[in-house]
Amino acid sequence: MNIGLKAFAFLTAGSLILPLSSSIQNNTVESLVDYVNPYIGNISHLLVPTFPTVHLPNSMLRVYPQRQDYTSEYINGLPVVVTHHRERSAFNISPTSGAPRSPVTQFNYDNEIIKPYYYSVELNDNSIKAEFAPSHQSAVYSLHFTDGSANISVSTPRGHITAEGNHVSGWQQLSDNTKIYLYLETEQVPESIAEQNYGKEGSSFTLCFKPSVKDVNLRYGISLIGVEQARKNLRREIPDYNLQDVAEKGRAVWNDALGAISVKGNEKDMETFYTSLYRTFERPICLSEEGRYFSAFDGKIHSDKGIPFYTDDWIWDTYRAAHPLRILINRDREEAILHSFLEMAEQMGNNWMPTFPEITGDSRRMNSNHGVASVADAMVKGLAIDTLRAYEACRKAIEEKTLIPWSAARANEIDEFYRAKGYIPALAEGEEETNHNVSHFEKRQPVAVTLGTSYDEWCLSRIADALGRKDDAERYLRASANYRNLFNRATSFFHPKDKDGKFIEPFDYQIGRASCRGRGGGG
Repeated sequence: MNIGLKAFAFLTAGSLILPLSSSIQNNTVESLVDYVNPYIGNISHLLVPTFPTVHLPNSMLRVYPQRQDYTSEYINGLPVVVTHHRERSAFNISPTSGAPRSPVTQFNYDNEIIKPYYYSVELNDNSIKAEFAPSHQSAVYSLHFTDGSANISVSTPRGHITAEGNHVSGWQQLSDNTKIYLYLETEQVPESIAEQNYGKEGSSFTLCFKPSVKDVNLRYGISLIGVEQARKNLRREIPDYNLQDVAEKGRAVWNDALGAISVKGNEKDMETFYTSLYRTFERPICLSEEGRYFSAFDGKIHSDKGIPFYTDDWIWDTYRAAHPLRILINRDREEAILHSFLEMAEQMGNNWMPTFPEITGDSRRMNSNHGVASVADAMVKGLAIDTLRAYEACRKAIEEKTLIPWSAARANEIDEFYRAKGYIPALAEGEEETNHNVSHFEKRQPVAVTLGTSYDEWCLSRIADALGRKDDAERYLRASANYRNLFNRATSFFHPKDKDGKFIEPFDYQIGRASCRGRGGGG
């Protein structure tokens, strides 16, 4: 689907056609992917910044340099796989000229190049150069040593790996029921292998090459199913050690994905737009591995039955714009993502629509249950979705799960109050919390939860109406007006109320009250 847009704004009838060619290491604009600048947004003074992620669209294997932020002078080894958005790398690769001092080496770095499909960097005062290119579930590194002997440490801080001949394999624990597996092999055979101590939970081996070896190529596959599946993923996607070939294929994939939208604008506008579009492909990620996937939502391996399984979506972040955008540019993927939500709901055993689905399960972060908005939007726009099944998952998530933010508890007295009075009651300053399900840090977030739930119930009313459930539709439509219960006409602000229906006073709208606010924005 080709949508003509004026940069970041208005729909137009035109589109911009750019020549396609291949260029990895220069900064000339030759195709759409060359407008992408992964460094944009790498520094943040308040929340976690965006990272310069190297990956193929919506793929399981994602990496970015392991450093504090773009201002840091050092990186900690080379990344293998970022297991979910904002997370650090599982496993680590540390090349050294000489014997390593620790499993993970801290390097100064220079001459770094980051493209969505390619990464290169020079380490330790330019004594080592590393190049990287990803596929969907595998990747390849080329390591070049200018002095000393070539040594490569492969490690996990929480797991177990083994090494033999030219390959390393093992796993890292991500959560109680979730492991990620690695199968790695080098083109050059090491002269020896040394095991390193990495504490009680970690594991590390160093591959030591002859002094005459100055270039080492390695490739690896990852899996959530097992080591053998990781090996299969690698062999299926990367048949040799040709990094240039992998990078060119990745470049083509990105140009195809970004080409779904054409824009007109100056060079800076184009950079801003296509970098923003690139960001929308970072999550969710596809976990299907040759028709199977591991689900942390029940700890089991499932057949995907021909529909790819996606997770790591963080719906609270993505329902407003990312899901509606995907309906426009990739309906098939959006249908698969919504289908994945319904699979998760059933696998959890409670049939509650997830709110923050990650590789390790539903973390239930933030507030409200905005998956219902994505279902309603898809339904209105004609996507193929099991609407009855989705309705039940959305309804149960709102009625059976507590509305308390950052909680996976069942509905309780706070929810009963909301059903009866139409708002979440706030606590006055100094008033002690009586509900043990409320996070000490996150609080009740009474305004945010009331407004968010009102919106969710409006969306649910639309789904119920489409299904012919008129009574439910009318009930949820009435409930969608609950936001009015916290509107203070005297100040024209939404204002927290106590359990007796009185606005909390005094109240500073700029900073809120300690008992009413939380990180999710409740005051």
